[in-house]
Amino acid sequence: MSKRKLTRQQSWRIEKVQKERLSRVSRHKVKVEGLLDNGDLGPEQPGRIVARFGKQVEVVPVDDFGQPNGKAIHCHLRANLTNLVTGDSVVFQSSSDAGIVIACEIRRNVLERPDSRGVIKAMAANVDQIVIVSALEPAPQPELLDRYLVATEVAGMKPLIVINKADLMQESTVNQNFLAAIKNLYQVLGYTVVESTTKDVGGLAELSKYLIGKSSVFIGQSGVGKSSLIHALLPNEDIRVGHLHKQTRLGRHTTSTARLYGYKAGGSIIDSPGIRDFGLDQISRKDVERGFVDINEFAEYCRFRDCRHRQEPGCAVLDAVEKGNVSRRRLESFQRILDTLTGGDA
Repeated sequence: MSKRKLTRQQSWRIEKVQKERLSRVSRHKVKVEGLLDNGDLGPEQPGRIVARFGKQVEVVPVDDFGQPNGKAIHCHLRANLTNLVTGDSVVFQSSSDAGIVIACEIRRNVLERPDSRGVIKAMAANVDQIVIVSALEPAPQPELLDRYLVATEVAGMKPLIVINKADLMQESTVNQNFLAAIKNLYQVLGYTVVESTTKDVGGLAELSKYLIGKSSVFIGQSGVGKSSLIHALLPNEDIRVGHLHKQTRLGRHTTSTARLYGYKAGGSIIDSPGIRDFGLDQISRKDVERGFVDINEFAEYCRFRDCRHRQEPGCAVLDAVEKGNVSRRRLESFQRILDTLTGGDA
């Protein structure tokens, strides 16, 4: 369907509304900064960014252990603090209804991905583990799971693979075989794989154990049930939950920005927008190889240092595939990712 063309009057009204909004935000920021300069804001206190909205953020105070401790406050950013994201640890000052972030602590790590224009954007900071959620619906994409795992290895974060909607496993032997194949492949590689479901009593017990005391960011394609899982884990939070499209069985975006929640048993959970792809074209071939731990294990024994593991003689990776020590599907996934690297670094 073609995009509706706006009239000149409609365009003028939209532009006017946007200017008025920007003006209000600017005036409010000047007012808050004036309070800061006059010493009328409260004392400096540590906090953590809960969410980012354009030029403003929500900040929650934290206790001595870095755990959320209080109500989130809308804050402006000092001019030199423009790149903050959900999970950043900051110092802020506030009044009863507004505040300003005046400093940011050094990040332990940051999870990044390219946006729709290919620009690298930070998704979340100071993360202990990435919870990669997959499911039978929408149709699983093993290569997307591999991309996530590469991202976690490059970022130096620990991955946790979650097969959600485990209740669907009872519907057919095909579903059961899928779960067994995923578990067998990735557990052998040293990854932790757990099942979860919001439909059965106790369906989150195993997952819950891995969240205690950690800062975890949930990622996965739209529709796999990330927000449903988090809502079940945090029933008192106002979290939007969507449903699969009836015809396409694809997910619908219900989370528009990454948001951090305190976890009752200690730690925090970050819900991120669902995505149907996870580009890695910004990283190097060596990073991809390091992200495929099974391929990297044998790559050092190849005859040629720059072996592409396609048809070169003396390739230890191809030999490992023939002997069943490396999954052929994983090698094909590895090669397709290399083909997407910027500059053809494959």
